[in-house]
Amino acid sequence: MSEINKPIIVPWDFSEKAEFALQHAIVYSKLMDVDIALVHIVKKESEIEEAIQKINEKVATFKGLKNKIHPVVREGSIFTSITEIIEELDATLAIMGTHGMKGMQKITGSWALKVITGSKCPFIVVQDGTLNSGINDIVLPVDFKIENKEKLVWTNFLSQYLKSKFHLCYLDSNDLIVKKRTKANMAVATKYMSEKGIDYEIKKLDGKGDISQQTLDFAKEINSSLVMIMTTKNIRFQDYMLGADEQKIIANEYKLPVMCINPREDLRKLSGFA
Repeated sequence: MSEINKPIIVPWDFSEKAEFALQHAIVYSKLMDVDIALVHIVKKESEIEEAIQKINEKVATFKGLKNKIHPVVREGSIFTSITEIIEELDATLAIMGTHGMKGMQKITGSWALKVITGSKCPFIVVQDGTLNSGINDIVLPVDFKIENKEKLVWTNFLSQYLKSKFHLCYLDSNDLIVKKRTKANMAVATKYMSEKGIDYEIKKLDGKGDISQQTLDFAKEINSSLVMIMTTKNIRFQDYMLGADEQKIIANEYKLPVMCINPREDLRKLSGFA
């Protein structure tokens, strides 16, 4: 796999949802000028040969693309092997299909969070194949958590390739501490994005429901191409069963693509965040 440099990873299980993820990956690969790695994990070594043949047949249908699609087949567990491959290839990002709240035991179900939270690179989770040639409007919900600041690193990264407008949205709180911290995060975000020359707008959410639902409603209203969220640090088993805020957004009813970013101490330090 040494010939693959900083690719987009697509976990591949030959399903319709994986096809949707590949469609999105092709758009991103063109905009970012990187290759794609189709990653298929098998349970037994005896399954590798058949899987390679099958995945090669799929790759052969995309010979006309400027950026190559590389097949990667490995024996292992989807919960560890995908993360290992992401590390080995120094992947730019991963794009994965999801069935929303269905299929708890599958990678493409709500257990997707378990795969996502183990990765250093962001995961874009998609529910369908709808995506225009450009990624025009990206929504960033901002709350009181310090991890919000890490999203700014990725807004700067994406803005270099996608030329998108970023929509910072926040929910005013009656809790004075939460309100103060949210306001501070908004101030950091606007200062950072202004200094980097990133195109952005601010939206105060004033609809019904919690910040997750209002963020989704707003993203749907402006026909957003992507919603960026932070994942919960040290997520618990109960969150998979009961539904963390991230899971609600990932499995959103509007089928909006969602970028999931894991908290990383290295990014926070390198970016000068408090």
